[in-house]
Amino acid sequence: MPLRLAIRDIAFFERPVAFARPFRFGAVTITAATQAFVRVGIEVEGKGRATGASAELLAPKWFDKRPHLTPEETVDELRRALLIACDLYLAHTGFDTAFGLHARCIGAQAAACAREDIPPLAAAFGPAEIDKAILDALLRAAGANVFDGMTDNIAGIDARLSFDLDDAAISRFLSTRKRRDRVAVRHTVGMDDRIEGEGGVADPNENAGARYFKLKLNGDPDHDAARLARIGNELATLPYRTKVTLDANEQYADLSALNALVDRLDHDAALAPIASQLLYIEQPMPRDITKASPLGRLAGRGFIVDEADDSYDAFPMARALGYHGISSKSCKGIYKSIINAVRAAKWSAEGASYFVSGEDLTCQAGLAVQQDLALGALIGVRHAERNGHHYVDGFAGTLPAEADPFLAAHGDLYMRDGGNVRLAIHDGDLVTGSLTAPGFASAVHPDWSTMQPLERPHPRVSQEQAL
Repeated sequence: MPLRLAIRDIAFFERPVAFARPFRFGAVTITAATQAFVRVGIEVEGKGRATGASAELLAPKWFDKRPHLTPEETVDELRRALLIACDLYLAHTGFDTAFGLHARCIGAQAAACAREDIPPLAAAFGPAEIDKAILDALLRAAGANVFDGMTDNIAGIDARLSFDLDDAAISRFLSTRKRRDRVAVRHTVGMDDRIEGEGGVADPNENAGARYFKLKLNGDPDHDAARLARIGNELATLPYRTKVTLDANEQYADLSALNALVDRLDHDAALAPIASQLLYIEQPMPRDITKASPLGRLAGRGFIVDEADDSYDAFPMARALGYHGISSKSCKGIYKSIINAVRAAKWSAEGASYFVSGEDLTCQAGLAVQQDLALGALIGVRHAERNGHHYVDGFAGTLPAEADPFLAAHGDLYMRDGGNVRLAIHDGDLVTGSLTAPGFASAVHPDWSTMQPLERPHPRVSQEQAL
């Protein structure tokens, strides 16, 4: 049953993250980034006080790809989103459910961020991270793990933000949730990643035995087709069957360019190894073009939205345009992922097939990957992109005094490798057994004393207000 809480404190921290190799997606290449951490203190009615935590990479040029902004400016948008959300959440001093507090703040968050020219996807980052930390604290206060707690709807999720659903549909969905014991890893092949030979897509030392692959696209049908043909040839050498997804990160300019790619997939024999194993194509066009462009005949290929998922109305909008899926990322909001999973189950029961996919915006070892993995295992994700372990060397840059407790508490999820602690992938899968510790998927918290306070960016006036 739902519990009520009041927030007593919110603190933000950050830590630099060095990448083991460049990660190129969309129009940006990342070689280093900053990970943000949230610590929340709450009081739970009848159960006293508890502390919760969350973490997420401040990914540049993903939440906001507008070309006039520098990568650093888009990271500052995320910091501002956190600070704005902090003020909104702390302004509610009374007791409410975790979801009730989220619902009270999410609209005001979008409006306040819009006044600073921060788009909705980036605006949602602030509540997303605070909500995860609140849920962690709430579950710890109740002595419950995330799977049992959410089955009982401890957060009080209801239909007030999703008018196409009712409370009963949400309760039915949550009450039937069973933790997935294993979630397959979907190995990311970035635009700068090696394709052939040692270190290439078929190298088991590189792909960790993955059976699923996520292939980045750059928006040029000819270039992408040629690259996909090379990748397909390499995947065909593996001694097991593979499945693939494609992700354009908004780089296809319009339906015409997208049609050209799909035509190649449908008719080019060189692409048969990819086309025959293709599950879906992710966010091919810019989010504004997406919302104005019905897929028409292309819908048969299976498309999902990711960056266009910037509100609770995004999935119904996408469905009307011909999309069959939407991504789950904890950085976009855990409650929205759950609501979208309810929708997918409801719509699929009515005849067609709809789904929620698991995508990873470089979730780092520790809180970020554990909470995102648990979210996917809760809502039924069978395979999830897991690129944080690939582009960052596990807990690299984190002192052993912090990494070792994570290894000790979650020995099924991590291993020691070359003096470092990193994800343990079992026959291409991650296992979720140790995520059943009380709290949101983690028995331990990071070492706050090793971090810096969140850098405080300057507010920015929206372009409309400046005119």
